[in-house]
Amino acid sequence: MVGAGPVGMTAALLLARHGVPTTVLEAAPARELVGSRSICVQGDVLDILARAGVGAQVAEVGVTWTRGRTYYRSHQVGEIRFPEVGSAAFPPFVNTPQTVVELLLEQAVAEEPLVELRYDQPVEALTQDADSVTVATPHGTVTGTHCVAADGARSTVRDLLGLPFDGMSYEDRFLIADIRADLGFTAERRFYFDPPWNPGRQVLVHPQPGGVWRVDWQVPADFDLATEDLDSRIRRITGDAPYEIVWLSLYRFHQRRIPEMRVGRVLLAGDAAHVMSPFGARGLNSGIADADNLAWKVALDREALAGPSLLSSYDVERGAAAEENLRVTSETMRFLVPRTPEEKSHREDVLTRSITDESARAEINAGRLAEPYSYEASPLTTSSGALCPDAQLMRGGRLRELGVFTVLTNWSDWRPSDPWERAVVGEVIPLDQEDDTTLADALNLKPRQAVVVRPDGHVAAVLTEPRGGIGAPINAALRRATGWVH
Repeated sequence: MVGAGPVGMTAALLLARHGVPTTVLEAAPARELVGSRSICVQGDVLDILARAGVGAQVAEVGVTWTRGRTYYRSHQVGEIRFPEVGSAAFPPFVNTPQTVVELLLEQAVAEEPLVELRYDQPVEALTQDADSVTVATPHGTVTGTHCVAADGARSTVRDLLGLPFDGMSYEDRFLIADIRADLGFTAERRFYFDPPWNPGRQVLVHPQPGGVWRVDWQVPADFDLATEDLDSRIRRITGDAPYEIVWLSLYRFHQRRIPEMRVGRVLLAGDAAHVMSPFGARGLNSGIADADNLAWKVALDREALAGPSLLSSYDVERGAAAEENLRVTSETMRFLVPRTPEEKSHREDVLTRSITDESARAEINAGRLAEPYSYEASPLTTSSGALCPDAQLMRGGRLRELGVFTVLTNWSDWRPSDPWERAVVGEVIPLDQEDDTTLADALNLKPRQAVVVRPDGHVAAVLTEPRGGIGAPINAALRRATGWVH
């Protein structure tokens, strides 16, 4: 594992759940805990972090927000509300600074005997053959069956593989500040278009733990932080209230991805594979989903249980997810930072009409928030490939906590019948033996159906029993889901 950020450590911990030992190589001499960086963690990603051992802690220390407001100049022109937690394990969104997420993950890594974290290990060379990958650092070489590159937007592994990182960068920049202050309103996301205190541009305000607020100002390309009157800028938000600057940084956003996320036995994840604007919180969340997708595939490949196309499916599935995220965030950036006269005119027209026209408000694009990607076009699935609904199990625990291939039936006493099935299938749950109908209702199963759920919680197949019995269809679905069907 190259890179000890949230993606690399999550992948290492998920691999450990599958019994795979991992050496994590981090180039930095120590962890740099500066600033919030990414802050918004989506509820389904908290499920992934829970399987890695830190989901509950990430949610507990973060700020849950269920309301977002959008403003144009001095007018409120939009509001979204998310449901409270209710019976779900986690809220829809929690704001926990990336630095805190990394600390929690590193604590879990320190307690996991199958993961070894080494600092001050910059990778200088990489070679691979049909069975292994070897990386060289100034301190020696490390060889493994696979290599996961999670070494960020300036990925060394990506460069060593000669992969282009095509895309674009935006001229306008964003001044990002963590400010401790009482802003006089509750924990909610606020997006301001053309406010009087940042005319012609945007400001995004997000709550964080400890009374800290994340404020993102869009600023011109020639903005000079050294000569900026920061106090005046901040006072336009805080008023006369006292404030403390916790962190300050200047960013330019990029939209880029590599053409393939798997090269031989090397899999690239997170910012090493794709970068995008943060509006919609799709960066960190998609990186952790990359880790979830690759962990079980690497584990099966190591055990010779995977078919020849399983590793390739990582690029098929997560490459499509990256394309979707880039498409969505590009649409957002065209609205936020219009580059042509037509885009500028459209933005001005929509925002002006939104003051009085309810229908125009639906056209405002302040960032479509992160959501799980459905692997509908995947060669591994015969269903929508959507994330399976979660539910409590009669024996305790939740379906999404299982992290193994799971077969759910509503009538059958099917059990794995051969050594390969027994090695692959981790759980069989007869729904007719559950003492409530929560799970069956959530799955919307018809009579005599079965569902095959992958270790990452995505549905591989929904099967109806034929006359010859359900055994053969389940076996075929499992074979397809593990890469044995091209």
